[in-house]
Amino acid sequence: MNIHDVIHRPVVTEKSTIARELANVVTFAVDPSANKHQIKEAVESLFEVKVQTVRTCRMHRKSRRVGKFVGRKPEWKKAIVTLAEGQSIEFFEGV
Repeated sequence: MNIHDVIHRPVVTEKSTIARELANVVTFAVDPSANKHQIKEAVESLFEVKVQTVRTCRMHRKSRRVGKFVGRKPEWKKAIVTLAEGQSIEFFEGV
């Protein structure tokens, strides 16, 4: 698997922003078939940081209704990456 296909996007929520500021933890939406070793390699090579730990969890499907039609959002995988001391990833530089 290519390292550019492993990480889809950063997860920017209130909870993940607080974790990034206080505990040096970054959250990503990743490919569902990627394992922890692939995620670690991808983050280290793309952002040039040292990764300490990687935790993953599968986010279940949610139902959404539009009028009388019921659809489902896709299932996805979340990776919670703890960076080494002194390392950081800035997503919004200069904003």
